[in-house]
Order: sequence, then C-alpha cells, then structure tokens
Amino acid sequence: MENFTPISAFAGGLMIGGAAIVLLLFNGRVAGISGIAGGLLAPMRGDALWRIVFLAGLAVGPVLYSLATGEAISIDVTSSVPALIIGGFLVGFGSSAGSGCTSGHGVCGLARFSKRSLVATATFMAAALITVYLTRHVFGVLS
Repeated sequence: MENFTPISAFAGGLMIGGAAIVLLLFNGRVAGISGIAGGLLAPMRGDALWRIVFLAGLAVGPVLYSLATGEAISIDVTSSVPALIIGGFLVGFGSSAGSGCTSGHGVCGLARFSKRSLVATATFMAAALITVYLTRHVFGVLS
C-alpha cells in the first residue's frame, strides 16, 4: 500500500456509515448499491428519484472532494474492455446469487448483526483473497 492515508480512509468510512444511517432512518432503505441500481431497471411508482440522487452522489462526491482538496482524480484502467465486461457480468451474477452486494451486506447488514450478511461478507472476502493469490502468485497476471 503505497498511498495509505488513514485520515482520508477514516473520513470516508464515517461518510459511508453516515450515508447508510441517513438512508435507513429517513427512507427505510438499506444502502446496497446493487439493489439501488437494480431498482432503477423496474422502478416502482415514485421510487426512482431517491435512487438517482443516491447514485449521482456516488459520482459527484469524488469530484467535490477533488475540488475541495485540489487533488486531481486519477483513474487508470489497465484491463481490456472484454475483461471489464466479463467482470461486470460476474459481479452482477454474484450480487444476484448472494442477494446483495458488498455494500449492502458488508456495511449495512453487518451493522444490523445479520447472520446472512456475515456469511455473505466472509464469502466475498475469501473469494477476493483466493482471486488475488491466484492472479498474482499462480498466474502472474497482476504482479
């Protein structure tokens, strides 16, 4: 970890937790990004606006941070377009199969002491560890 910034990480964690609490308290919804985005595909009456605002905030937040701090936003995508598309489908499949994504289970579900979310988060983490080990040390893809 070359660029570990504990203060920024702590502040980011507080903002994620705060956003999850606000959404739950004022809207009665869990901040699972896959569920929020998926709900836009077939929105119920009057249910789309808060989803659009929430997702727009995910895109606008880093821009506001960049403007406030003067730090440029830098995103280096090194994977091929087919790899990104396949990865997107796999994430979508996993979110569907796991009845939620890492934000829904890891942030909101664990905070509510959900056993299902504990199992899901442990599964996500184990799969991530195995994937990193295989790609870096066995296949040498991400050295």
